[in-house]
Amino acid sequence: MRLYLITAALSFALSAALTPLVRALSLRLGWLDAPHGIKTHKAPVPSLGGIAIWLSYTLSLVAMRFVTRFPTGTLRSLRGILLGGLLVFLLGVVDDARKPKGLGFKSKFAVQILAAVIISRFGLRIHFIQPGYLALALTFLWVVGVSNAFNIIDIMDGLCASQAAVAALAFACIAFPAKEIYVGFAAAAVFGAALGFMPWNFSSSRKIFMGDSGSLFLGFILAAVSLGTHYSRTNTLGVYAPLFILLIPIYDTLFVMAMRMLKGQSPFLGSKDHFALRLETEGFSRHQIVAMAAAASIALSVCAFLITRVSVYWALGIYVFVLAYVSILSWGLYTIKVK
Repeated sequence: MRLYLITAALSFALSAALTPLVRALSLRLGWLDAPHGIKTHKAPVPSLGGIAIWLSYTLSLVAMRFVTRFPTGTLRSLRGILLGGLLVFLLGVVDDARKPKGLGFKSKFAVQILAAVIISRFGLRIHFIQPGYLALALTFLWVVGVSNAFNIIDIMDGLCASQAAVAALAFACIAFPAKEIYVGFAAAAVFGAALGFMPWNFSSSRKIFMGDSGSLFLGFILAAVSLGTHYSRTNTLGVYAPLFILLIPIYDTLFVMAMRMLKGQSPFLGSKDHFALRLETEGFSRHQIVAMAAAASIALSVCAFLITRVSVYWALGIYVFVLAYVSILSWGLYTIKVK
């Protein structure tokens, strides 16, 4: 536990220190996210924050490598996460560089699938589904889906970063008793990097966005981490705990896609159908929305932890309760009109 805390603290310190430097670099290069289309900010904002997040995550893990004696085989999986994460991070950088148009979704999906192939070669894949080819296909779908879910939810200051921090903490706590200690280190590094970035993202005078390089990277790492541990020896339903931990970004993605298709629009085009923007039209402030989403994510993570510890009947009851609550919430959000 002490080493996990050190990793998180180091990643946090690096992120907090590097983010303003990256912001200055973004301003110098003129790499700004200008208001357009569905964007809600009023003036151009530096958008290289993902560089600080990626550097903080990577440097903290590399540093821990040289001060910690990892068990045999641990570093192999961690190398897969670092390599796949680097590829997704570079994809995000290129996408940010080509804004406002950006890359097409087909190109982005192709690179994300390649990153999923990389981590699967290092043993990070779904193991509880047979046959193997179906498990591999679902692994690719999971990695691509979660990566883009964090990208899609990055529409409000602090929302993506707070969701990543809560999810990382949840994975670290659930993985702590297990032997896959690299999951704990990777999750701790994500937690610190996301948390260190948040004050600058919230700042009114020195604001910076994480960009696609940050949101896609965070989503990919969390998707990879979720594949790296055994969730329960108590019941067979425990393996679905990651769905609860990552439910907020996954839910927003599915909700937005459904709303777009109901309007006869492409599910891959931008719109203001996000749950956060709908809540904003109801009078909630952005800080309130981010806080509520974080609280909901914490509650869902507690449910995920319980699912890994209770009997199958209690676990099934938790699933039914959450599904019913989400259904009621979805209807309420659907009735809110957006412009």
